[in-house]
Amino acid sequence: MSWRVVLLFSALLCWASVRATVEIAGGELVDQRRTLLASHSYKEGEPVELFANKVGPYDNPSETYQYYSFPFCPPGDGKVFKTEDLGQVLEGDRLVHTEYSLPFRMDIEHKVVCNRTLSKEQVRKFRDAVKEEYYYQMFYDDLPMWGYFGKVESTSAPHYFLFMHMHLDIAWNGDNVIELNVSTDPRAALDITEDVETPVEFSYSAKWVHTDITFGRRMEKFSKFLFMPKHLEIHWFSIVNSCVTVVLLTGFLATILMRVLKNEFVKYTKDDEMGEDQEESGWKYLHGDVFRFPRPLSLFCAMLGTGTQFLVIAVFIFFLAVFDIFYPYNRGALLTACVVLYALTSGIAGYVASSWYKSMGGTAYIPNILLTCALFMGPLLMLFSYLNSVAIAYRSTQALPFGTICVIIIIWTLVTFPLTVIGGIAGKNSKSEFKASCRTTKYPREIPPLPWYRQTFPQMAMAGFLPFSAIYIELYYIFASIWGHKVYVIWSILFIVFCILIVVTAFITVALTYFQLAVEDHRWWWRSFLCGGSTGMFIFGYCFYFFQRSTMSGLMQTSFFFGYMGVVCYAVFLMLGSVGFRASLKFIQHIYKAIKCE
Repeated sequence: MSWRVVLLFSALLCWASVRATVEIAGGELVDQRRTLLASHSYKEGEPVELFANKVGPYDNPSETYQYYSFPFCPPGDGKVFKTEDLGQVLEGDRLVHTEYSLPFRMDIEHKVVCNRTLSKEQVRKFRDAVKEEYYYQMFYDDLPMWGYFGKVESTSAPHYFLFMHMHLDIAWNGDNVIELNVSTDPRAALDITEDVETPVEFSYSAKWVHTDITFGRRMEKFSKFLFMPKHLEIHWFSIVNSCVTVVLLTGFLATILMRVLKNEFVKYTKDDEMGEDQEESGWKYLHGDVFRFPRPLSLFCAMLGTGTQFLVIAVFIFFLAVFDIFYPYNRGALLTACVVLYALTSGIAGYVASSWYKSMGGTAYIPNILLTCALFMGPLLMLFSYLNSVAIAYRSTQALPFGTICVIIIIWTLVTFPLTVIGGIAGKNSKSEFKASCRTTKYPREIPPLPWYRQTFPQMAMAGFLPFSAIYIELYYIFASIWGHKVYVIWSILFIVFCILIVVTAFITVALTYFQLAVEDHRWWWRSFLCGGSTGMFIFGYCFYFFQRSTMSGLMQTSFFFGYMGVVCYAVFLMLGSVGFRASLKFIQHIYKAIKCE
């Protein structure tokens, strides 16, 4: 198979990934707006369903439960759940029909949902929920709304009250629902401080008002908080801070490294022309060892292939964001995109890993392909088994249903694994060869004793600090969106930060690789990968800082936070590690090509 065929295969695979993700996550882009508008148009008096989604403590966003796990008014015909797509189920959404009747543009003064008597256990359950600031989430015409279960009044002793009445202010324009606000009536609050059987009447009211906001702008209210001048200033300060870091680092490389290399090139060329037999020193001394392949080779190539795959996925995610696929509360779109992209780009991981493995002289292709398949999915599967067991024990909506687990297994079995194997076969049959600038000697040279700060872990700490400092301000908003109740919509700024992260990682890894070769240490292969990916470890360290400053608590929330952030940081480590290695390789090939090596 020629290299042109391989490139064509990769290009078609990437295009298929983008097209499939666009269709699954956001629908056909050409007809999306027209179809969306038609599905949300109503006539006066036409019923519009109000769905209840989930409940949970405000401080623990991952600890969510089904709405009817609490003794609210159940539907008379039993619980009927709305069909959800893959991403929505992964987010823990479980939309269920309710007894609330809210026809389009029909005011409701006061309507009783149900009357019931709460037992002592149910009163205690509601009181514990009010104490932990439980909230509920509902959707009306795909517009989200939130409300608290009740309130706590502290006098001489705390008193707990359950809100029984819900008032909805609904804005409309033409034949569309535009805005939704929920409030409670303080006079309709039930005292549940004591463990006694208590009668309760759940009721609601609704008021419709006209607005000039169009349907296409109805989601702007959820993102306008991030566009306030104060927050935009913080974002742009983050960009300026990152750009200054890039400029300083680039200037350092240009003025120090290039000047030193130029002097060394002149010295080595002069020695070669004069034919002087002088003892070699510095990085030229390693010309017979610098292209000695790393061990274990199969693991290195598998990590390089998987890291390249995650880099491609990140680029595609930003590409989809340009088409506004991830608009506020497009529930599950981002997770759906991630799952589909990971499945359809797995061939890239197989091809890159196998082609590098072949070019470096590897022969055990089947173990290499299997290792590439399991390098990320293996740890993720073990972590998922634990977290899903915890969610099942808590009876949380975060526990995936058996059908969803089967769907994921089918996707991996029929898409991810076969594409990885196909990519591995294409890489094995490719004619790619490793182009070494110098011949490698049979036996490696002895590495001189190095000070402690030249060892792997201190170098990783230095390598990860600068890229992390370029992104840490933006990290807060990302964490607050994932592990809080805020929405992140400024994808343009995030893309700029991502590009800066890639550039800084490449530059700092090249600099540290040069310093490593200058002290006659030729073990740069793994060092460049580890130094490039060390930013992922800094991000994981930031997780402890964020968690300590947050109000999250409990076994489930702690497990989900550190578990899934560990997986994300692992993916960042692989992605940036591949960037650092490729940058270092290009640098080394360039400097050793410029000198005469025997």
